[in-house]
Amino acid sequence: MVSNKNLGAIIGGSIAPFLFLFHSSLAQGGNKIIESRRNIPFDSDWLFSKDKVANAQQIAFNDTQWRKLDIPHDWSIEDLPNQKKDTIIGPFDRKSMGSIFTGFTKGGTAWYRKKFKTDKVFQNKQVSIYFDGIYMNSDVWLNGHYLGNHPNGYTPFYYDLTPYLNPLGQENVLAVQVRNEGMNSRWYSGSGIYRHASLIVTDPTHIATWGVYVTTPLIDKQKATVKIHTTIINERQNPQSLSLVSKIVAPNGKIVGQATQKINTKSPTDQQIIVSNPNLWTLEAPTLYTLISEIKESNKTIDRVETPFGIRSIHVDAQNGFTLNGKRVLLKGGCVHHDNGPLGAAAIDRAEERKIEILKKNGFNAIRLSHNPPSKQFLDICDRLGMLVIDEAFDAWEKAKLPHDSHTFFKDWWQKDLDAMLLRDRNHPSIIMWSIGNEIPERVDSLQTAKKLVDRVHLIDPTRPVTEALCKFWDKPTYKWDTTANAFALLDVGGYNYEWQRYEADHEKYPNRIMVGSESLPKDALENWNLVEKHPYIIGDFVWTAFDYLGEASTGNATYDKMEKKVRLLKYPWFNAWCGDIDLVGNKKPQSYYRDVVWRNSPIEMAVHEPIAEGMVENISDWGWPLEKQSWSWHGAEGKPLQVRVFSRASFVRLYLNNQLIDEQKIAPNSITARFQVPYQTGTLKAVNVENGIETQSVVLKTVGTANKIRLTADRTKIKASRNDLSFVAVEIVDENNQVVPTANVPIQFSISGEGELAGVGSASPTEMASFQQPKRNTTNGKCLAILRPTGKKGNIILKAYSNGLTAAQIVISTQ
Repeated sequence: MVSNKNLGAIIGGSIAPFLFLFHSSLAQGGNKIIESRRNIPFDSDWLFSKDKVANAQQIAFNDTQWRKLDIPHDWSIEDLPNQKKDTIIGPFDRKSMGSIFTGFTKGGTAWYRKKFKTDKVFQNKQVSIYFDGIYMNSDVWLNGHYLGNHPNGYTPFYYDLTPYLNPLGQENVLAVQVRNEGMNSRWYSGSGIYRHASLIVTDPTHIATWGVYVTTPLIDKQKATVKIHTTIINERQNPQSLSLVSKIVAPNGKIVGQATQKINTKSPTDQQIIVSNPNLWTLEAPTLYTLISEIKESNKTIDRVETPFGIRSIHVDAQNGFTLNGKRVLLKGGCVHHDNGPLGAAAIDRAEERKIEILKKNGFNAIRLSHNPPSKQFLDICDRLGMLVIDEAFDAWEKAKLPHDSHTFFKDWWQKDLDAMLLRDRNHPSIIMWSIGNEIPERVDSLQTAKKLVDRVHLIDPTRPVTEALCKFWDKPTYKWDTTANAFALLDVGGYNYEWQRYEADHEKYPNRIMVGSESLPKDALENWNLVEKHPYIIGDFVWTAFDYLGEASTGNATYDKMEKKVRLLKYPWFNAWCGDIDLVGNKKPQSYYRDVVWRNSPIEMAVHEPIAEGMVENISDWGWPLEKQSWSWHGAEGKPLQVRVFSRASFVRLYLNNQLIDEQKIAPNSITARFQVPYQTGTLKAVNVENGIETQSVVLKTVGTANKIRLTADRTKIKASRNDLSFVAVEIVDENNQVVPTANVPIQFSISGEGELAGVGSASPTEMASFQQPKRNTTNGKCLAILRPTGKKGNIILKAYSNGLTAAQIVISTQ
């Protein structure tokens, strides 16, 4: 971790005292070091074992039987041994200690080892190992020398290897023990070195890791003032004349500003560059510049760091809301956990990118990271694609939510973990807020803890507001809501979890409080959004959740019973939370179509509820959604009345079946929903908006034919020959007219050849436990997903899909 000495240098000196005014601009895509000799990827050719071993940290340990793999790697998503029907299926174990929290997956203890030679590149250099995230409680050794323990599974860290490297040309052994033990997570965490690792090789005099900090405090149409705060570490005895040269490069490659300054390696260096006619970072055009930072000794460059960054300003207050570059932006937000569905927690670059692409395509412009810092690559992608982010540090402080969660090390590690998040991430233009916690048990009882967290954030990054997600006192029945007042008073933005009904009343009492819906229910989307549009002091709404995720199984369930009753979490075989707008493999769910109308991204949508057996009622979780689909294919329901809901911002809607008017309804004030009962018959169901008697926009559902063939569609058919790239292949069962058959739940068998492997398979089903890695999967609603990963060589990957009675399909992916 960052030493106290180095951290003091990084945050000291030029940072002004914090003022309660957030008008900042910034920032970079992290300290992305381009020059390969400074940052050497360390992902390939690791050895791995889950067996109980002794002395695996020793250089001479016999690891010849260990499995060879590349990281990022998550062992909890892999098939368990001793598969047994209804007990151990794929990665799922009915007796898993994590139970519904981790989706019946398992953790445990495992070892990684990697061998590498002391290269001539290392001569007279300082060499560190950097891990962006290991879940969790990792211990690291080099050549038998213990480097340290890092308990947090989500924060980055590094160790100096220099004193323990073997002489030039000799082999070194890096050993990592990972212990994901006990009940430590309320959601699927994954296990292992699930993010990237690298070697950082520098001159003894170099820019500190996370040592570049860029802000743009003044922006107008003509120019932007870019301030650069650089921390330099000197391990030499007698450094010569040193200077820091900072250059700003525009996207077209042109240098648009430069500053040179003699440096004193004992204190940070501050520079200022004016950029004329800047292209601002926006959601629509997220322009990134590049800051090149070079340390020169005489005329020789001894260190170089390249940092992508964006020029932008943010401001927030109760009168004007949240503004980006002076323009008010309503935060259309969603909470996300860190897993990538069938890949588990493995933070492969393309998986992280695809998640943001899907969310942005479906109307989201903001993400709350729940409840931990993400991978660096995730934030790089948010910078590049234009997605706003709330970066969150903790799910627990000193009081437990689960017996072995992060409360066990919070007291000793909170500052190191918080600093790691802030220092790594504070240069990302996508980040607009820091969150110090989520539904903390002692949220109003440990104001001293909250204050020290807030103060620490303000010290390290005074350019962004601090929030915390507060919830009602379900755990303290004698507490009243007003007990939160002192906790909210410490925050710059008050995070409300599921408490939208209190916004207006709280505003009357605290008119300068800025509010955000840090979590909300899918069913309350309209009520939340109406208030966001109405009141600038409510800056946005973040649904729980944007994406389905593993663990917290059955959170969004809907079931049938003979009577109405309170819905509780369901157990095995549920493994998926099932509360997302987007399902586990990336498809829209019914609530996403509803949200399209809520957010005014679509003028009209329609959903049809599946037939409900006579005498049964539907019980829906608070986070759930009715069992409806965007479908008019209900074989066996002929003549039975089906519930149809039309979502529209129009004042009046009409419903047609096979060109015959079924009914028309006026939509009630403060609603966007019209409800119909329609006797089912095959054909075309059409809903139409009506304004001033004139029919305008419409949406159509058609009955599809019988399953005929398999269709394979890749998100990209040309990808990089890199282990960090992936091709996501949608597998669909279609009729003779190429329409997806939503009732086709059939087994698919895959074969793969060429320069790739099957990285994962999956479907949307929250209860169908199966392997994520075997070349077979059942479709759900006519769909499933296959994920292809290159071997690292150029060529073709050929995927074939088969199912009895259906025409097979093949697709070719080119790796370049």
